Amino acid sequence: MSTSPVIDRARPRESSGAGRFAVRRLGRLPYRAAWDLQRRLVVERAEGRIPDTLLLLSHPPVVTVGRGGGQAHVLVTAEALAARGVDLVHTDRGGDVTFHGPGQIVGYPIVDLTGRGRDLHRYMRDVEETVVLALDRFGIEAGRIAGLTGVWSGGAKVAAIGIRVSRWIAHHGFALNVDTDLSYFDLIVPCGIADRPVTSMEELLGRPLHRGDVEVALEESFGDVFHPAEARS
Repeated sequence: MSTSPVIDRARPRESSGAGRFAVRRLGRLPYRAAWDLQRRLVVERAEGRIPDTLLLLSHPPVVTVGRGGGQAHVLVTAEALAARGVDLVHTDRGGDVTFHGPGQIVGYPIVDLTGRGRDLHRYMRDVEETVVLALDRFGIEAGRIAGLTGVWSGGAKVAAIGIRVSRWIAHHGFALNVDTDLSYFDLIVPCGIADRPVTSMEELLGRPLHRGDVEVALEESFGDVFHPAEARS
């Protein structure tokens, strides 16, 4: 499967304090390549060689099965997925089954949790809040549903979230549907939740969006949530 060239635009955000974070826009990157990159960056973050970093990218069509998922939530065979041009990957993130593909912005924060109380619950809520604040910039009212992970609007999931923590460095992250072809989600039980629909920003707003504008909103909201002193500097 051909993919567009990788565009790695690292945008470090400096502040007068000790903190610092960077944003890297990677264009479209195959899932396994992004997974390998995250594992390398986790080591670099643990060794203090890079700051907290947000990767923003998209993937060619792929269904991923997390550690909490089961093959039963993939509703078609691997051969049927391949016939539609969809890869199938069993991954080490938390959560169940989801789809990644064109029209999404996938965000992988590489974040050191040692200075954040090593609180995984708080971290998950902060990732959700990053997406909620970004959506608010477009006039989309979104939030959480008790007992369910992810970001929701009007009872439908607009962003899926699944993380992994290694050496107290968080990675994996969120997948925000911007103008995704939602029919791909018919191939799975998204996140193992059969009775909740999936939506996109375009569907919620009824108009097209520019991907770059959404990436900027996510970068700003990530700064507001994780590095507020720098975001204001």
